[in-house]
Amino acid sequence: QVQLVESGGGLVQAGGSLRLSCAASGRTFSSYTMGWFRQAPGKERVFVARIRGSDGDTFYADSVKGRFTISGDNAKNTVYLQMDSLKPEDSAVYYCTADAHSRSPFTWDSWGKGTLVTVSS
Repeated sequence: QVQLVESGGGLVQAGGSLRLSCAASGRTFSSYTMGWFRQAPGKERVFVARIRGSDGDTFYADSVKGRFTISGDNAKNTVYLQMDSLKPEDSAVYYCTADAHSRSPFTWDSWGKGTLVTVSS
């Protein structure tokens, strides 16, 4: 398994931006598919975006497409989530996750503890 630590959450006004980081240790980022999920209060954890470490292929949830960008730095074993044009409904705890598979179905075996993002209106 890989150990994941998220950072970069905080409070931002609607329309603003934040960049989340997820540092991975234990195995190299390029061996995994890395993902971001989020969970708002009282709601289920939902998929946000993923990136395949081997070739950088990305996929996004419709709700964030065009506003969020997932990227990775193999040298730093870190994956990022750049969040622009933030909306109050983006408020949630954001979790980083990793899967050893390069294609779906993903089992998301490793999870970070999450970082809180709050978007004020």
